[in-house]
Formats: sequence, structure tokens, C-alpha cells
Amino acid sequence: MAGHSKWANIQHRKGRQDEKRGAAFSKIAKEITVSAKMGGGDAAFNPRLRVAIDKGKAINMPKDKIDTAIKKGTGELEGVDYIEVRYEGYGIGGAAVMVDCLTDNKTRTVADVRHAFNKYGGNMGTDGCVAFQFKHCGQMLFAPGTDEGKLMDAAIEAGAEDVMTNDDGSIEVITGPGDYLAVKEALEAAGFKPEFGQVTMKAENETELSGDEGAKMQRLLDAIEALDDVQEVYTSVVIEE
Repeated sequence: MAGHSKWANIQHRKGRQDEKRGAAFSKIAKEITVSAKMGGGDAAFNPRLRVAIDKGKAINMPKDKIDTAIKKGTGELEGVDYIEVRYEGYGIGGAAVMVDCLTDNKTRTVADVRHAFNKYGGNMGTDGCVAFQFKHCGQMLFAPGTDEGKLMDAAIEAGAEDVMTNDDGSIEVITGPGDYLAVKEALEAAGFKPEFGQVTMKAENETELSGDEGAKMQRLLDAIEALDDVQEVYTSVVIEE
């Protein structure tokens, strides 16, 4: 999946996320709450919680918001009981889209997601219609100019599954989903800090869109991501600037 536009696309995505920081706080707080409820409030023994807290820290989420979300999950504070649901569908040009949600009302959420797909030129499909096109994994991206040989040696020693150099010079490290934190911490200890990292659903093949089609796809993705119940949107599309 190495592509020439990887770095530009990630930077573009990070910029859009920064613009929506308030909404991002709310979404990450939900994830922290659910993670704490499922695996306990001690991040040292709850990898999912550690990943969620890392996401919050990456966008400078205040510590008190993180602590409050954990306490809601552990029952120390009253909170909403969320359930996890995933919806799948197609965007412009048949691009695959998967939508992960946390909701207290599935009827509302499925209606909102379907409406966003329909309004912006996509269509929601059945369970499993695009899931096979994605791989559950940890993903880290390092800036162009990073020492490829040293990073590769450190990544392999840390237990990474794959290391790829993209055409734009950025380097991508792929891990098993359960190994993401350990590999990330090992690489940071070796002096390699990723510009971007997450446990994700990574598209096995990319669909490149540009011009009007790219703009339409971006509007579709923005509409879905803006929904309150949506936590993550995964897509096979790469939008060329």
C-alpha cells in the first residue's frame, strides 16, 4: 500500500483533525470511558485505554477530562452506557468506507450514518461488504529523511510486522494490533518518534481520487466524521490535492 501521497495525506488529515479539536475531545473521552469500563481504569494493565489516552494527549486533551472519562468508565462517576457498532459502505468511485461508532441509541446512529452516505453520494452496505478489504493493525508513519536502515533494524528488533518506504520518503511501520504500544515505545526509546500512529483498519489497496470526485469524497467523509456517535472512519481512498 506504499504510495507517493502518503505523507501529504496524513498531514492533511492531521490538520483537519486539529480544526475539530473540541469534537475530538468528546470522541476520545467516549473511547476512554468505554476502554476503562471494559478493561479497568489502570492504563498500565489496559492497552486499549493506553492507546486512547495517547490519542488524547496527542491533541493536548486536558488531564482532568481524561481522568473524568476514566472515572465514568470505572463507575466512580455517573456516565452513559455506550455500545460499539460498525457500519460499512461505499463512497465515490466505489471506495470502501468503514465507520466505527459508540452510541447509546443504535436506531439514531444507523439513521444518521445512512443519511450521510446517501446525501453525499455514497451508499451504506451490509455487514462485511468491505471489511475484507482492511487489515486490523498498528500503523506508524515517520517523516521523510528518517534514517531508513536504523529505523528498520529497530522496528524489526521491536517486533514490527513490516516496514515500508513510500515514494515520498516517509516510512511506514506496521505492527500487530496487540503489539502496537510495545513497538511504539521501543522505537521512541531508540530515538524514533512517529509523526502519526494508531491502531487502525488499514486498507489493503488504495483508491485514488482527485478533482471533483476527490472533493465529493472529502465532503462525504467530513459529513460522517462530524456525526456525534462516530469514533473512526476508515477508507480505501487517497484524495490527491
